[in-house]
Amino acid sequence: MGGVLSTTDSDGAIFPRDLHFSEADFRAVRSLLYQRTGIALSDAKNHMAYARLAKRVRHKGFSSFADYLALLSSEQGAGEWEHFINSLTTNLTSFFRESHHFDILRQHAQQHAGNSGPYQVWSSAASTGEEPYSILFTLAQSLEGRDYRIVASDIDTNVLGKAAAGVYAADRVEKLDPALLRQFFVRGVGSNAGKVKVKAAWSRQIDFRRINLVDSQWPQLEQFDVIFCRNVLIYFDKPTQAGILEHFARHLKPHGLLLLGHSENIQHISTTFEPCGKTAYRLARG
Repeated sequence: MGGVLSTTDSDGAIFPRDLHFSEADFRAVRSLLYQRTGIALSDAKNHMAYARLAKRVRHKGFSSFADYLALLSSEQGAGEWEHFINSLTTNLTSFFRESHHFDILRQHAQQHAGNSGPYQVWSSAASTGEEPYSILFTLAQSLEGRDYRIVASDIDTNVLGKAAAGVYAADRVEKLDPALLRQFFVRGVGSNAGKVKVKAAWSRQIDFRRINLVDSQWPQLEQFDVIFCRNVLIYFDKPTQAGILEHFARHLKPHGLLLLGHSENIQHISTTFEPCGKTAYRLARG
């Protein structure tokens, strides 16, 4: 039966495919993404890949994905890789998502802050900033007067820019405690009505950096008391997951915690960590 091919965008809307996207193109997209980021797209992600990259293909003036992929493989395409990666990475997040982790963080910080320099936390997949700001709010309220530092990183430079700006639609914070909103946010007026912004005095306390977790060498990093890496490992194959976990182990203090997403289980991937409850892990004893 004839007809126009269609695809579905991230909101579930169906629209026609106006650009040629063959199975070979999809295999090439999967291969290039894996080579650069370690992210392994499944066969089921064909429509997602088309929906997220098609806008970029049109922006570059191409009528087919093959032409766009040829650009990526050329010397002239060096500057396009960042857009390619940003288009395909997933950035679902919210303030105090998986809230039990922030209870764990609060208890851990109160127990260990001041033991060996500033209490340090790394949000290794910061996305648009909701996670590192939730960490900041937790530490600011539980470690008042004591020194702490927060590093927030992501591979996607677009979301990192949004995170550093700290501006959100008001409905993103409507479930937060009113006292917390008064302490950490200002409400927009005029053309910024309907938005809130993290107060500059607070947002400056987070060190935002671009880090690709699958790079063989990471930038110079401290040792951390807690590392957040939630709902990230699920996008990598097991060898890549194991490599990232070994990297994390080298940047975790002896008493430190690694916090993972609810759907992530690393017990059959790494012997470096052992579970200590509610998707929290510590370095294995001995």
